[in-house]
Amino acid sequence: MSTTNPACARIDEAVAAFGIADAINGTLVQQSPYGNGHINDTFLLRYETADHSEKKYILQRMSHDIFRNPPLLMENIVHVTDHLRGIIRSRGGDPERETLNVLKTRDGASFFRDSGGSYWRVFPFIERSVCLEKVRNAKDFYDSAVAFGSFQKMLADFPAGTLHETIPNFHNTSSRFRDFRAAVQSGDRERAALARTEIAFALDRESETAVLTALLDAGALPLRVTHNDTKLNNILFDADTGKALCIIDLDTVMPGLSLYDFGDSIRFGASTGDEDEPDLDKVSLDLSLFEAFTKGYLEGCAGSLTAKEIEMLPMGAKLMTYECGIRFLADFLTGDTYFKVHRENHNLDRARTQFKLVADMEAKWDQMKAIVEKYSR
Repeated sequence: MSTTNPACARIDEAVAAFGIADAINGTLVQQSPYGNGHINDTFLLRYETADHSEKKYILQRMSHDIFRNPPLLMENIVHVTDHLRGIIRSRGGDPERETLNVLKTRDGASFFRDSGGSYWRVFPFIERSVCLEKVRNAKDFYDSAVAFGSFQKMLADFPAGTLHETIPNFHNTSSRFRDFRAAVQSGDRERAALARTEIAFALDRESETAVLTALLDAGALPLRVTHNDTKLNNILFDADTGKALCIIDLDTVMPGLSLYDFGDSIRFGASTGDEDEPDLDKVSLDLSLFEAFTKGYLEGCAGSLTAKEIEMLPMGAKLMTYECGIRFLADFLTGDTYFKVHRENHNLDRARTQFKLVADMEAKWDQMKAIVEKYSR
């Protein structure tokens, strides 16, 4: 099969390594690109068995550029999904549909390394499931919050410190700020002049960058297993009932703070504008969506969060939004080398939307705190 990415040229090696055809007594009848992810290369494998039934699998080539140590990444995923399966089974649920399941190779490994050095993995396809790309209404956002909160609850007793950091300092806002300051000092002067207002906005909030990590270091916030990419499209919904079914895309599962997952969801889902909206008048925090997510997240967590974690939820939302903004701005200043851009000043537009959202959160701070308090009783 031909692929657009040369790194996928050895896909047939990967297909053979997992031995699916032999295991199910079937024949591979379809092998095609799948989904719209930007990091890993994903393919749908469809098999027809001897009794003419159909079985589907997801094959992925993991991005070695982003994830420098795929074996440790897969170790995280195996440990977390094993834990989730046990809890789902004990509740009378269906572990084949309610969590990802890692398919082993013929040699019993959770991944395969091909002759070109690329790493591959396979998950059984979860039938009768759908993925939503955008929040359509408050119910969608509430349902996603319950799902991510339940994910947090099920992993509350998992020893987070045993997981590997797949991307070191991923949500360490102080570390991200140091990277941003370095970009200001070494970046393009003309671009810095264009972003003078945004640079000042970011620098003015330096004192808040260490708030959450300081509480973690002091023992006031517990280390948790966190997903770290809590977007709506990382949840599969049951096609029949419409209810949240399974959390997917576990590549960034690692030790962190529950506030990271809450905050990133608010940043992504409770904004009235797109992430790269050039008209800032369209960008604000939708308090009704903030309330829907807060209600759902706390219900899903079902008492597993501490009082301090709950108190700091608004700060989680603000810092995750601010952090994303300084990452976009740093990339703009250094020539757009990380985030893909599709127009002039694209990363600057992205930074501006995040900072507009931060400013609006600051203006609505008392309302955000009141909403959190309302659902924490």
